[in-house]
Amino acid sequence: MKTRFKPKFNIKKGDLVAVIAGDDKDRTKARKVLEVQPDKARIIVEGVNIITKHTKPTAQNTKGGIVKQEAPIAISNVMLWDAKTGAPTRVNKQRENGKLVRIAKKSGEVIK
Repeated sequence: MKTRFKPKFNIKKGDLVAVIAGDDKDRTKARKVLEVQPDKARIIVEGVNIITKHTKPTAQNTKGGIVKQEAPIAISNVMLWDAKTGAPTRVNKQRENGKLVRIAKKSGEVIK
């Protein structure tokens, strides 16, 4: 993603999200974010978009074989999870005590 201005995303590593599009779509289940790749606008979510990777034997992994792991999905395919309402929500940013905080639009709670 080569743009003049760097995009800002509301999702961080460790957040709970709901997958709203794709093969693993489930708006009723919260899943944990493992990694955010802001330069590619992609995100790795626990248990979503599982791929099988064939690995050769190396010094660290003497066996090699087939490994299942998560692959990145588009950041637009997830929504932040609101713990109070138990549903996905949009995000609003406000300044509190000089710091920007994320606020869930459904419940009005601050997202940690």
